[in-house]
Amino acid sequence: MLQTLKNWLGQRFATVENHHNLERLPAPKLPAGQPLADIRLIVLDLETTGLSPSKDQVIAIGAVAVDGLQIPLKDQFDLILRRPELDIRETVLIHGIGSEALTRGHETEDALLYLLEWMNGDPILAFHSAFDQKFLEKSLKQTLGYSQPHTWLDVAELLPALFPDADVGRGRLDNWVDHFGLEVSERHHAAADALVTAELTLIALNQATKNGITTLSELNDKLRYFRRLKAMSRQ
Repeated sequence: MLQTLKNWLGQRFATVENHHNLERLPAPKLPAGQPLADIRLIVLDLETTGLSPSKDQVIAIGAVAVDGLQIPLKDQFDLILRRPELDIRETVLIHGIGSEALTRGHETEDALLYLLEWMNGDPILAFHSAFDQKFLEKSLKQTLGYSQPHTWLDVAELLPALFPDADVGRGRLDNWVDHFGLEVSERHHAAADALVTAELTLIALNQATKNGITTLSELNDKLRYFRRLKAMSRQ
């Protein structure tokens, strides 16, 4: 990934084009009739300085592509951002990213531009996606002035919608990992969490196809139905 980013930066800055030109970035794709068996999805995880999108910042990005119901090992994104000015004393014990790593990280603008190009406008999934969505959208807006809305799906909703009888306690990421007997190389590491979330996504997509859900729009409809049932049960 590091060499790929270096090559990308070299190609980008070797041209006379303005590297701030956001109009050349791939447009976000809406849920439609894309077959789940063929579609490329982005599974994303962020490490941040805290839990508040209004005051905390993104410091690391991990993402894994799910493409054609497979996880291509070479199609991944894993970068620490260069943010030496940030105070990470309260969270360093959680994510393990210290001040030295933030000093040696990649420039935020370059990393986010590369992320957008790498994602190619494909739909994004995350576990409790609202958290990652708020942080990423804030970073893209503040750093690049980018505000195009991407399609987001929540793996924390997708799994219980497709496995309603699963006994997973509070339904946290670790609960689902244990339920399916998956292994996690390292928790609270963006790339590792993204990879295990991608494995869970793959399990969910295979279950969806068994249930006759074959397109992204049908999967999105399934999630909407699940949310309605959940809201009704609370009344």
